[in-house]
Amino acid sequence: MTAETPFAPGLPNSPRVGSAACRLLALSGITLAAALLGLTSRGGAPVRAQTGLSANAVVFATGLYNPRGLTFGPDGALYVAEGGTAGSNTTVGQCTQVPQVGPYSGSPTGSRISRIAADGTRTTVVAGLPASATTPQTGSFTTGVTGLAFIGDTLYGIEGGAGCSHGVPEVPNQVFRVNSDGTWTPVADLSAFLQANPVQSPDPDDFEPDGTWYSMVALNGVLYASEPNHQEIDAVTPEGAIRRVVDLSTYYPGATNWNGPTGLAVNNGAIYTGYLTPFPTIVGASHISKITPDGQVTMVAAGFTAVTAVAFDGQGRLYVLENGSPGTDPQGPPVQPGTGRVLRLRDGGGYDVVATGLTLPTAMTFGPDGRLYVSDVGYGPGANMGAGQIVRIDACGGAC
Repeated sequence: MTAETPFAPGLPNSPRVGSAACRLLALSGITLAAALLGLTSRGGAPVRAQTGLSANAVVFATGLYNPRGLTFGPDGALYVAEGGTAGSNTTVGQCTQVPQVGPYSGSPTGSRISRIAADGTRTTVVAGLPASATTPQTGSFTTGVTGLAFIGDTLYGIEGGAGCSHGVPEVPNQVFRVNSDGTWTPVADLSAFLQANPVQSPDPDDFEPDGTWYSMVALNGVLYASEPNHQEIDAVTPEGAIRRVVDLSTYYPGATNWNGPTGLAVNNGAIYTGYLTPFPTIVGASHISKITPDGQVTMVAAGFTAVTAVAFDGQGRLYVLENGSPGTDPQGPPVQPGTGRVLRLRDGGGYDVVATGLTLPTAMTFGPDGRLYVSDVGYGPGANMGAGQIVRIDACGGAC
């Protein structure tokens, strides 16, 4: 690991012509249109962390760039996947580009993984990972490494911002292994897997050829990854074998016409995930599914809005992270920054509101101290300038 240094990988995004997206694009990155979340004020000022956190929440760590997936390591420290900052490289004319929010601009070295100590101090575990961004007209939403998981003492990461369609032809989207010397080793080529194994009902309006991988967890020595754009969950072994666990592109036809699985959590040998739904944001249209390793899917709860993560406490209670509530001003953002919240499901139905006031949160996990840790300001212009942070929440009054 290296000591704390200013993070400035890549180059500023070069101006490119592109149309604004008209609906929710897959969130792994998070690839959201500027019109969708309205991440700048009307005067164009970047979104910064809100000060209206609920009383049980405090800022634990700051200075992060597009923080995404979280996991605690065997050493008790928090490891954070940072989407980073994108470069200026484009691949127009070289390969198929992403519609609506593309062409992307990328950097082969724009993102990193950080370690946060108990006192909130950040150090770099590995840098020089790929990152890419949508067009400036759609907000320059940036993604790089998006998810992390340990198998034993070995840390694995997943890339969501690489591949030729993201302006990074040198490196595909992939699962990789983090080495003790601060380098990383490819494990599985996810870009190639997607292209060779399409889902039954892909959405051509916002199709991402390399995928926009969002989250990753480990279960029984196997890694499980969610891909919301193609609407699938896949399994990857440490040796690099990939298999599709479930194709969700046609699984909930009666709910919405698009269900992008986001954050993953493991409980009692099964995987749980929440979903995003199409733009405009549909209040109460998101749900939570239980998915077994052999692909059996059960809806366990519904009535949520723009779910980006799920987690279980030590008592086996399920928590849901909502990205935010729709805005009420027709000239303002459809999702209002600062309205992200954490919910806890009740036995027998319903939920309790655990924490409020989060600014565009993207991931969460419980720590060994029984507190909940949330990636906040996880995307948007502020996140591109180091406004990302980790919020620590006393989720259950010490009873977790």
